[in-house]
Parts: sequence; C-alpha cells; structure tokens
Amino acid sequence: MDRDKLQKMPLFKKAMEILEIVDRIVNLVPEEEEYLKVTAEFMRADAMQIPPKIAGAVGAGLYDLRMENAAIIRKCARQIYVQCNSFVIEGFTDTEYLELLRNEIEEFRVLFAEWVKTFDKWDYIIDRWGLFNPPGVNYDDKDPDDDIPFENPFDDPLE
Repeated sequence: MDRDKLQKMPLFKKAMEILEIVDRIVNLVPEEEEYLKVTAEFMRADAMQIPPKIAGAVGAGLYDLRMENAAIIRKCARQIYVQCNSFVIEGFTDTEYLELLRNEIEEFRVLFAEWVKTFDKWDYIIDRWGLFNPPGVNYDDKDPDDDIPFENPFDDPLE
C-alpha cells in the first residue's frame, strides 16, 4: 500500500488524531507536575507507536506479522486510555481533553476491530512461538511447505 492510501485509511487517520490530542495534553501539563509529565510522555510514546505499527501491519501481508503489529497497537491504545486515570487522580484541570481522548480511542477501537477482521487467515507461516497463528493452526503443526521440493539454484550440480 502506498503512503497516500495509508494516510487515507480511517484507522490511520484516527491514530493521527489520537496523537494530536496526546500532544496537546503533554503541552498542557505544567513543568512542576513531574509525575504527570512522565505519564504524559509515556502516553506520547504509546501514541507515536500506533501509526507506524498500522503501516507495518498493512505492509506485512502475513497473518502472524499483521497480528503481532495489531497486538502492539491494542496495547498502546489501551495504555493511553488507562493513563487518563492518572490525570484525573492528580487533579489535571483540562479534563475535556481527557474525555475527547477517550472518545477518540473508543472510535479507534471499533475501526481497529473491523480492520483486524479483514486479515487474511490463509496468508500465514506457522508462528512457532504459538501466539499469532490463525484459528486451527498450532505452533507444532507440520508445515505443508516442507513437502514442496526445493532446488537451490546456487547448489553446484557437480558436487
């Protein structure tokens, strides 16, 4: 997928909107609020991972690689959502940004779930770690590609 198509994807657009809101929140935290500054930077780090992981999943093609990127995206989005609690607990005054951020993450969640449903379960290699195999495929299954004869074009036929 080319860059233009990626940037037009609703999921990617929503990820960029989340990053913008997180950046605003980071800039609103007073310097003297050390705990919130650190939390805000964690939020920014999570928000910054989401767009490139979407791009990685789109470009990967293989089911296990797409799912691996999707798991990281979900982890980051959930952490951002939960980190909003720290701002509320610490008395952050610009709570409208937190509510806006949570709403954007909820919209992102729905787009994300629909996107993951489009992953081609038949375009896979067996994940020998057992985490990201399509349904019905186990880490210890025999790889059907092992039965395909392979002649290495670089083998010396005289050996």
